[in-house]
Amino acid sequence: MTLTRREILGAGGGLVAAFSLSSAAAWGGEMVEIKMQGRDDGSHVWFDPIGILIKPGQTIRWTNLNPGNSHTTTAYNPANFDRPLRMPKAAKSWDSDYLLPDESFSVTFTEQGVYDYYCIPHEHAGMVGRIIVGEPKTHGWTELARADGDLPEEALKAFPAVEDIMAKGVVRRA
Repeated sequence: MTLTRREILGAGGGLVAAFSLSSAAAWGGEMVEIKMQGRDDGSHVWFDPIGILIKPGQTIRWTNLNPGNSHTTTAYNPANFDRPLRMPKAAKSWDSDYLLPDESFSVTFTEQGVYDYYCIPHEHAGMVGRIIVGEPKTHGWTELARADGDLPEEALKAFPAVEDIMAKGVVRRA
């Protein structure tokens, strides 16, 4: 079989397009990076991205890139300071403890569902994030993600919508 120049160029263009995908869900085994960031004066702190879609078995690594602050990545789970459950019941909870600048913490996600997390000292400032693992298949899959629980108003306002994460794959802060 002989390929024409047009077919070769078309295949190459498709390959380039595939490698330029920004959605972490496109690459099953790839480590996903979430940056912990903030303004130099400490007036604003955030996770970047704030919402992400991954496949079961993928690992997320949070890295504190904020030179003036310590941060945590802590799952909303009663095991962590009796916080409301905002993740799958069968999933393992996590708490990174305080990460100094340039320190990292990783979690591998195996259970499908919505996982909400926060930074302990900055939750009141809206430093929260949302991870979706897999695809919704049953009624009530996003139920916990819509529950208010006992969260600060700034945190509740900061969560990206499940539908936005599902549509875009990655949601950055506004």
